[in-house]
Amino acid sequence: MLEKRTALVIGFGVCAVSSGVLAQALEDPLTKPIVTSRTAEWLAPSMPQKIFGNSYLVGFGGLSVALIDTGEGLILIDGALPQAAPAILRNARRLGFHPRDIKYILSTEPHFDHAGGIAALIRDTGATVLASPRGAEGLRTGRHAIDDPQRSYGGSWPAVGKVRIIHGGQTLKLGNTIVTALATPGHTMGSMSWRWRACEQRSCKTVVFASSLNPVSADDYRYTARTSQPLVAGFRTSYATLSQTRCDILISAHPDNAGTARYNDRPGACRAYVERSRKTLDQRIKSEQR
Repeated sequence: MLEKRTALVIGFGVCAVSSGVLAQALEDPLTKPIVTSRTAEWLAPSMPQKIFGNSYLVGFGGLSVALIDTGEGLILIDGALPQAAPAILRNARRLGFHPRDIKYILSTEPHFDHAGGIAALIRDTGATVLASPRGAEGLRTGRHAIDDPQRSYGGSWPAVGKVRIIHGGQTLKLGNTIVTALATPGHTMGSMSWRWRACEQRSCKTVVFASSLNPVSADDYRYTARTSQPLVAGFRTSYATLSQTRCDILISAHPDNAGTARYNDRPGACRAYVERSRKTLDQRIKSEQR
């Protein structure tokens, strides 16, 4: 979920060097902060956490970032805000992993709160980025798509030059792990969720990292408009996809969308996630029809 940004002012002391030169020397364009009214909540510090088997969380209180240890390299899911990239890598190190072992970064959606840090993470790890076709477009431009419900918020984030496209139903295999891409359009037309198996001794569980599924938009957007019907249809498709998939552990892009903890391992977690979105979307459509 995105919100309008507030202005960010960064000041540097100046000695014998002009402020413009000093700012250029000290400011990293790939981690330049994006600040909204929810940034502090989203980036609330959280210690890295093992979920189950080879699966970990290296993100924050309000933004999920997952790490999978495949035995032959690491897979990272999402990159949070631009300024979050260094903290993500620090969390990976705290777990005993080296950032250069991150081979792939999987993107859920082309919004600055989930994709903003990907450009810096690529630079610092050398990883390959995977996204849906529409998600890849957003990553390459660093801007909202023309049909994005939140386009009117404006703004941009660091663009990603190279993105490998993956379609729903296709898989990525690395080491002992196979990650399946699940196309889940609606929040954006390029949204993608990810599913894999994690095992401990003889016990295995299916983990789903779900993209945002909430119908959030700028004030001038209408889900009842003719041009919005592909997104509404996308939501319906996503509901079927996530309701039918095996889902023992749910991680949502924003943790509070899945429950009260950083992940949800209660039975029926994915179906409950779907039903909350379905109810919210139906209410939104009804309110627009009044």
